[in-house]
Amino acid sequence: MEWSDQGVVLSARPHGETSAVVTLLTRDHGRHAGMVMGGRSSRNRAALEPGTLVSARWRGRLPEHLGNLTLEVVQGYSAAFLDDPLRLATLTAACALAEAALPEHQPHPALFDGLLALFGLLSGDAWAESYVRWEVGLLAELGFGLDLDRCAVTGANDYLAYVSPRTGRAVSASAGEPYRDRLLPLPGFLIGLGGGGPQAVAEGLRLTGHFLERHLLNGPLPPARLRLRERYENTVARRR
Repeated sequence: MEWSDQGVVLSARPHGETSAVVTLLTRDHGRHAGMVMGGRSSRNRAALEPGTLVSARWRGRLPEHLGNLTLEVVQGYSAAFLDDPLRLATLTAACALAEAALPEHQPHPALFDGLLALFGLLSGDAWAESYVRWEVGLLAELGFGLDLDRCAVTGANDYLAYVSPRTGRAVSASAGEPYRDRLLPLPGFLIGLGGGGPQAVAEGLRLTGHFLERHLLNGPLPPARLRLRERYENTVARRR
């Protein structure tokens, strides 16, 4: 069997002395792994950086086999952020989360396109808020969309301030005040209010992380995603 597709490198792990097992998010074939012969050589190393867009060809006897991948670099996104550790950590977290959350071999073209869109937005001013929105979109695409349009208690759509950690539905400030210690803060930028900022982004990462762990991963977030939240919380602490 053989197919060709565009893919984003999610991870690359050494195999033997010179090869690597590479996991891609492809547009038409979903999350897919394969062996890259000689992938650890200096000539091929750049193609295996997380976040690299590649033209991929996979060959294998059966669909469930690991098979072999041949990769050609189309665009390397991580190189643009080598001098910006926080944006580079965001790109790495997105790749790690996509690898952990997406089912193998199931196409999700909207998520593939959304990941590339996120990489482009990482160069903009609202890049951190864009990442949180991408995680909200990941939840929705994989079956657990947050309901942030109106209050779960009153049905009104004004003064939304919290999210129920059980249902993912928004709660207004007045209805949620007696239970605020048990609710998750709702960052205003997710409902078109306010421009975000480090505090709001940290709250957004906490919000999406809660539902990612409980409804998609059924376990802890990938280490790269945990490090990203820790970096943001440190940023908030320094600015107080």
